Amino acid sequence: MPKNFKDLSEREILAVAITLEEEDGRIYGEFAEGLQENYPATAKLLDEMQAEESEHRARLIELYRSRFGEHIPFIRRQDVKGFVSRPPVWLLERIGPNAVRKAIESMESETRRFYALAIQRTTDASTRRLLGDLAEAEAKHTAAAESLEKKELTPEIRKEEEEAHRRAIVLQYVQPGLAGLMDGSVSTLAPLFASALATHNSNLDAFKVGLAASVGAGISMAFAEALSDTGLLTGRGSPAMRGLITGVMTTAGGIGHTLPFLIADFRTAMIVAVIVVAVELSIISWVREHYMDTPLVRAAMQVVLGGVLVFAAGILIGNS
Repeated sequence: MPKNFKDLSEREILAVAITLEEEDGRIYGEFAEGLQENYPATAKLLDEMQAEESEHRARLIELYRSRFGEHIPFIRRQDVKGFVSRPPVWLLERIGPNAVRKAIESMESETRRFYALAIQRTTDASTRRLLGDLAEAEAKHTAAAESLEKKELTPEIRKEEEEAHRRAIVLQYVQPGLAGLMDGSVSTLAPLFASALATHNSNLDAFKVGLAASVGAGISMAFAEALSDTGLLTGRGSPAMRGLITGVMTTAGGIGHTLPFLIADFRTAMIVAVIVVAVELSIISWVREHYMDTPLVRAAMQVVLGGVLVFAAGILIGNS
């Protein structure tokens, strides 16, 4: 059962401090390892912070041994009431430098408060002095990190890191989503409008065909994307996540222009559906221009050409 902080002895306070420094240092190491490939400058900063935490821990152990002997009680932060639960963000497969810096700020703030309270609970002069030094070090840690960050993370390096982060977002989220939206918006046009024109006045039948085509295409695209590669070598992230994104966007792309066929009047339903298709193709063109560096005019022409061909196929089949 967790103990109240006020019930800890000086021996236990030092044991907790040792555990905190070790835990913080290991977390910095995990962050550095996770960022090494895409953000080497930030990883170097974290390695230096890990080394500083190791030095703090060594000083605490030396003091503990001089006062209480070799055996250090195993007391973790979760064994003491009052500590905030830390979400294990360091276990995420992909994490950016900004999220890491925010997590570090929170860690340092909590450790600093611990040392400030620990000083009030100790009477030994050497212990109070060391805890005070560590509290001051933690208080300066953020400022030192910012200073080191400015020194190490030059505008050029920061730009490279931001570009690497953008590439990861595009590979893992934008590309799968865009592929799904394009497939759903374009491939379902033919069966939907062929059905609508064939039945003419039975909008509900057209809606069912469009819904079935959208859901079926979503399931098919989800499996195709998830099974395309593991993401280990391409950096495209989790296959399951990519498959989910592609499947959802494919279904959404098809349902968008299927919903108008819930309108009772056939002519109105057709006009609204065509407008929705135009909006979908415009969104696809904008995404390609914004994230895929494709000129807007070229992106629009390519997307519209594909949409018109499929739309024409649907009309020809539906009127045959």
